[in-house]
Formats: sequence, C-alpha cells, structure tokens
Amino acid sequence: MLELSFIGIIVGVLSGFFGIGGGSVLVPLLLLLGYEIKGAIGISVIQMTFSSLYGSYLNNKRGSLDISMVLFIGIGGFSGALFSGVLTSTFNTRTLEFIFLSFSVFAVIRLFFKTQEHQEQKEVHKLLLVFIGFILGALSMTIGVGGSIILIPILVSFFHVPLKKAVSAGLFFVVFSSVSGLIAHTMEENIDYESGIIIGMASLVGVYAGIHLKDTVGVKLQKNLLVIFYLLVVAYLIQRIFI
Repeated sequence: MLELSFIGIIVGVLSGFFGIGGGSVLVPLLLLLGYEIKGAIGISVIQMTFSSLYGSYLNNKRGSLDISMVLFIGIGGFSGALFSGVLTSTFNTRTLEFIFLSFSVFAVIRLFFKTQEHQEQKEVHKLLLVFIGFILGALSMTIGVGGSIILIPILVSFFHVPLKKAVSAGLFFVVFSSVSGLIAHTMEENIDYESGIIIGMASLVGVYAGIHLKDTVGVKLQKNLLVIFYLLVVAYLIQRIFI
C-alpha cells in the first residue's frame, strides 16, 4: 500500500503540472513493477478519474479552465472511450505497447517543434472538435492514457491555444475520457479496483501540489519540462519493446 501510495502522489504531481491524466507515467511505472499491460491500463483508468476530476475543479477555481472550449472535445472523447474496453481486449500486449509508444513520440515531436505562442486563438467548428475528441478518447483509453498527451500538442500547435490554457483543457478532457473508459473497462473486467483506488486517492495530494507549481513557473520552463517528460517516457518504452 505504501509503495502504491507513493506512486500515486508522484503521478498526481505530474498530472496537475502537465495537465495529463497520469496514465502516460503510471502505466510504465506499473509495467516496471511487474504488472501486465492490461492490468496496468485498468488501474490507470481509475487513477485518471480521480486526478482529472479534482484537478479540473482546482483549475476552474483558479480561473485557468475554459470549459466551453473543451466541452465538445470532451463529448467526443466520452463517446470514443466507450469502445476502449473492447479494443484493449482485442489487441495483444505488444500491439498496445507500440500504440503507447506512437502516442508519446507524436507528442514529443509536436511539442518540440511547434510550441511558439500565438496572439490569436483559432476558431474551430464544433463538429471537428467532437470528431477529434472521439478519436482521442477511443485510442487513448485503449492504452490507459487520458488523451491529453496528444490533445495538448494539438491545441498548442494547430489551434494556437496558450500552453497554460491548453494544459488545463487537457486535464478537463481526461474527465470525460476516463469516466467513459472506466465504464468500458469495467464491462470487460480489466480493472484491479483495490490498487486503482489506493493510487487514485494518493494522487489527489499530488494533483494539488502539481497545479500550484503549474501556476507558478513560467511558460518556457513548463514547455521544456513537458518535452523532457515525454522524452523519458519514449526512452523507457523503446527500451522495453526493442531491447
């Protein structure tokens, strides 16, 4: 329990600071501890539900969350994530790890090369936002991440959303995808509830600290730390899959 609680706090800090659900960190950590990929994904879904709900509440309270911007993406994400349990049960372990690696590499590339701040945020058709959310929800919850690992680079690079605003939006999107994913994975019996609840409860402490840090540091430092974080995830997955 102590080991899982410590992991939960660390994942919570990263979740609040980077606007991620936590799955992109938690799944590799659980794999390192000897969990099987599908079990790790199920635990991650529970943790993301805890951290995203609490983190979005804190972001909204601090005035950094634009609910209207991400609401339609979230609706799409909820719908897409309903298919994640079936997809996880369909794919084998190696395929899931390759999908996870692909998500992480895309995020690094988009953030590293396309993170300049823009003066004007682009207006995007609501149906396109729903479609983007649907694809992100289906694919991301299949591998136990909330979708913000890809959504944040999309918001910053293509829609010119300021990084701090995109981070808050990314965590709010995880609310939709994780709740839907929890339903889907429960139906497929992919979840270890005991471990998931322990990690999820502990992550709340970390989320509070992470959001405080997010609102304290400068945009450039936050961007650089985000890129480093993704690079570490990619390096671990490459080592796990190919070495």
